[in-house]
Amino acid sequence: MLRDFSPVDVIALLEAMRWTLLLSLLAFVGGGLAGMGITLLRVSRSAMLRRVAQGYILFVQGTPLLMQMFLVYFGLALCGLDIPPVLAAGVAFTLYASAFFAEIWRGAIESIPRQQWEASAALALTRLEQLRYVVVPQAIRISVPPTVGFAAQVIKNTSLAALLGFADLTRVGQLINNVTLQPFPVFGTVAALYFVICFPLSLLSKRLEGRLHVGRARLARQ
Repeated sequence: MLRDFSPVDVIALLEAMRWTLLLSLLAFVGGGLAGMGITLLRVSRSAMLRRVAQGYILFVQGTPLLMQMFLVYFGLALCGLDIPPVLAAGVAFTLYASAFFAEIWRGAIESIPRQQWEASAALALTRLEQLRYVVVPQAIRISVPPTVGFAAQVIKNTSLAALLGFADLTRVGQLINNVTLQPFPVFGTVAALYFVICFPLSLLSKRLEGRLHVGRARLARQ
């Protein structure tokens, strides 16, 4: 039986938004931890390790996220591992985010002037000590704006998890639309909620980027 879109449905969407944020948090934390390891491989002195990391990044960035989710969800099921949609989506988004984080952070590390590496090497620091004490602290400042900006992309892409049956904001919106047949107010509300989450992150990314450029200009004048 059809019914009208009501405030009760808005409350249901707000509750579903928690699951969207949870999946985004899993992707950000898991992808960040894995991305740090891949970044270290990308800047390693070993050509083999760099190629392995590069191959992983190229595969993840060169294939649709939806296909990666299907590979994790249905692939593990074929191996006898019946995992819930939230776990499958979390694993897929962790792999997805790690590849992009690794490239963002690699670019930040490689943007540090070569003189910084040479000066730290002159102090007899090991490769890891150079990264820890000299290079990474400077690279963090450079990488923060694109990292925050990518976080907004991760949140929007979590909508694909609805295809696995994960009860996130998009999935609950689909279910409500099935019983109301009012796509404009339903998905308009869904879009507005995504906007409320992502727009502040986009503004924060631009603000941080502006501050970074101001900092660079000050250093240049000095």
